[in-house]
Amino acid sequence: MHSINLHLKILIAILVSLGLAITGYQIYFLEIPVTEDETDDIWSLDARLEFQAVQGVPVKAQMFIPPLNQDYTSLNESFISNNYGVSVSQADGNRRVTWSARRANGPQTLYYRLVLTKRYSPDEVESPPPAPRVPIVLEGPEQVAADALVDPIRQHSADIETFIAEAIRRVNDTTDDNVRLLLGSGDTVLDKARVIDILLSNARIPLELVRTIRLESTPNQEPEVWLRSHNGERWLYFHPETGQQGIPDNRMVWWTGQAPMFNLEGGRQGRVSVTINNSEMNALRLAQMTSDNGTSALLEYSLYGLPLHAQQVYRVMIMIPIGVLVILILRNLIGIQTLGTFTPVLISLAFRETQVGWGIALFTLITALGLSLRSYLEHLKLQMLPRLSIVLTFVVLLIAGISLFSHKLGIERALSVSLFPMVILTMTIERLSINWEERGGGHSFKVALGTIIAATLAHLLMTVPALAYFVFTFPAILLVLVGFMLAMGRYRGYRLTELMRFKALTKQG
Repeated sequence: MHSINLHLKILIAILVSLGLAITGYQIYFLEIPVTEDETDDIWSLDARLEFQAVQGVPVKAQMFIPPLNQDYTSLNESFISNNYGVSVSQADGNRRVTWSARRANGPQTLYYRLVLTKRYSPDEVESPPPAPRVPIVLEGPEQVAADALVDPIRQHSADIETFIAEAIRRVNDTTDDNVRLLLGSGDTVLDKARVIDILLSNARIPLELVRTIRLESTPNQEPEVWLRSHNGERWLYFHPETGQQGIPDNRMVWWTGQAPMFNLEGGRQGRVSVTINNSEMNALRLAQMTSDNGTSALLEYSLYGLPLHAQQVYRVMIMIPIGVLVILILRNLIGIQTLGTFTPVLISLAFRETQVGWGIALFTLITALGLSLRSYLEHLKLQMLPRLSIVLTFVVLLIAGISLFSHKLGIERALSVSLFPMVILTMTIERLSINWEERGGGHSFKVALGTIIAATLAHLLMTVPALAYFVFTFPAILLVLVGFMLAMGRYRGYRLTELMRFKALTKQG
């Protein structure tokens, strides 16, 4: 007996642990949404290149586009143009689109669109570190000014990160004569980035210009300049004016380097306008759209991989264990008597079509009339099989009559009575009549009432939308239910109704 108890405990522990582990993996690692109404941000990025084509000259327009190896998932990428050839190439770690045409006249507009999301994104591919730095050669007073700035920066820094932060702070101090000399007549962000680059090159520290875009719903957005350097382990990002370290979460790298955003041949007056819009999408539908990640592959081999009509069936079927658990608790812990375990669950499934109120009324009416017929047939001393056949035929006729009568009265909800399982109703009538004969009408009424209560509670729980979605999406949670059922299978204690019934004995003692 001890070995059986140990075996049961180990089995329960394995089932519960396995169910929780699989569900937790889906939620925390695959990021499958826990609720059906959970949504995620979808960003639509539109870049519009406009220019005037020079008549009689071939047109070649090149523009940097965002890399696809960032912490985002691309849902759709499109290039919209009229009579232009389109090609995408890699250049110095950047992606670049090239539009080309043999002939073009007048105003031209080329579009680039990228739709992306943060969720279900693959791991970002770290760019390789840059080659060793060669100092930028200066002449005369500019070299003296650079040395005058580099020496104190080196004294006030301990590593690459602090060196860059100190260099940015000093370059933005425009009261320093050395800084003003190196800046010249310019005072823009690019001018400051150029001076910072000079200082870091003298210290042989690598530096790259990074153009970023904000993921905010704003029209005509200008790419913002950031700086990045490699410390031998990872990339460090800095704002060239504020010195802020670490690129914000709402920014996406567009391209790196000092090259302009676009290059135009055969055209003039070119300009690019960037517009970003935000929308929301159901997180689960979003997971199904991202076909290039592990989440979508897992969903493909889950219940979501079934055809839609089959999914509708399994959405109902997979909730049956929840109904069975309700019946188990009501019978084994509370002590409510029902007609078996599965009869109330099957009745609760019929309530999905008739709703609870109409379902209880129709069930009561059909059962009461069926019991009356069963009582009459008992006087004829028929065998069980003919008796059940007659009751079943009567139930069919009764269902048809109720449907016809309710249709004439305009009560369309009562037409759903035809969806009741006729065999279950027949067996229910038979078992209630036998119960009536063996244990009396009071006990039979109590069992029928317990069956209706259990079916109603099971129906209410099985039709909770959030619970139905959770069980369908994470079916491994049913293993936890099996573990609980196994534990209840060894319960030998008093039921709640028995405690109430024997309460008087405890008072007398």
